[in-house]
Amino acid sequence: MQETSVSEIGNRLTQAGRLKTKPLCVYGSQEIPEGAVASTSVSSCVARAIFALATREKMPPIYVTANMPERCCPGGLAHFGFSEFDPGIKYFVSTGSKNYRNGAAEFLRASPELVEENRRLAGKITPPGKYLVIQSCKDLVNEDREVRSILCFGVAEQIRNLCSLVQFRSQHPFREVLIPQGASCASFVSYAAGMVENAPTDAVFVGPCDPTGNSWFPPDHLSIAFPIKIAKRISEDLENSFIIKRPTVAYPKHRIQA
Repeated sequence: MQETSVSEIGNRLTQAGRLKTKPLCVYGSQEIPEGAVASTSVSSCVARAIFALATREKMPPIYVTANMPERCCPGGLAHFGFSEFDPGIKYFVSTGSKNYRNGAAEFLRASPELVEENRRLAGKITPPGKYLVIQSCKDLVNEDREVRSILCFGVAEQIRNLCSLVQFRSQHPFREVLIPQGASCASFVSYAAGMVENAPTDAVFVGPCDPTGNSWFPPDHLSIAFPIKIAKRISEDLENSFIIKRPTVAYPKHRIQA
């Protein structure tokens, strides 16, 4: 049986979710792919640059690496494994410290100690190559690329249906769809791409669960990131699933008022 191309997987996910945004693929490279640009040419925030790639009509692939040509969010570089986390970030993310950034804090975690424990449990973060590349699935022409994951964005109903499609062959009711903590760039890329040592490899990751991105991420949208093996599986299940066999249940033409 012929291997399903990444472009075709993206097409099927678009069909399944009736997506208005572009599915993106994630892979590592030892060189900058032809035509790719640094994520910082779009935004200093890696996650925001990724969302722009999915929503803008024409945009080249983007890459992240240890030495970016313009200023890049230090947190993004750390969440992609290109640098260590600033030791003081544990205070900023939690309750603050007068000795770090004049006490500024995000209050996302209950204590600095909990931040450290979260990182310990997550494990080491390893980038898949010198360059981490994100691009539209339909634009991937080099099928020799070892694609790690596929990322989609959509409104709640679209993401709900994609989650249900993940569970079409699920053997366990509580393990295959996760909403993990962490920065948006981690829930978009790092977890599903197998870069975080202790992240499950048999689950999809819904997000982002990071309110600091709410100023630019649409309030009615969610992300869903698939390890490539799960993306392939559900694209092959599409014809036998409720998406095709009961489309008016997945996407009702007429809705009942609650």
